[in-house]
Amino acid sequence: MRQYVVCGHDAPLEPGFPLDDLAGGAGRLDLLCRCVGAGLFLSHGIREDARVHLVLQDELTVSFDGATVRNARPDERTLAGLVDAALEAAGDAVGHRPVESSPGVTVRKRGLEPTLADVGRDRTVCWLHPGGEPAAAASPPADPVFVLSDHRNFEDAERAVLEDAADRRVSLGPRAIHADHTIAVAHNYLDTGGYDPEAY
Repeated sequence: MRQYVVCGHDAPLEPGFPLDDLAGGAGRLDLLCRCVGAGLFLSHGIREDARVHLVLQDELTVSFDGATVRNARPDERTLAGLVDAALEAAGDAVGHRPVESSPGVTVRKRGLEPTLADVGRDRTVCWLHPGGEPAAAASPPADPVFVLSDHRNFEDAERAVLEDAADRRVSLGPRAIHADHTIAVAHNYLDTGGYDPEAY
């Protein structure tokens, strides 16, 4: 299993956001949806061993499970519609218990720290960090949870959580790239066994 936790700092917490203006009117939900697409989809299929968790304003976590998700396509509008349905269902969530808003999509009332405490249990939490260990120099963990941010840097409180929760700091390259591209690179790193030619 490979998992991605993405912090969305400006994403909506209420349903009804404009599906035709995800970049401007929905707090860069376009980027978060691209992260879901990069995390779950192959060229002609879906990664059943992947999950993507969107932590919205450190209050709600919307999770997509590649093994059970249905009605999902890799376009931003469709994925945003699934997020909208999750926000609509969030009122039924009690504590940290999940509510399934559609097959394979759940929403919980929890932020980054409890999300990492849950999904990171007995797994390797990898903080994607420009000053981390170069991925090419390290063997990939068997059951990783990669943590990354949206178009903004991690906030001080998030960095404090990661200081405690992360097992490793990993750098995927010398230059900063978009969050969804970072997920694609991380998948390739895992798919190739840490860029091992024998994995091809």
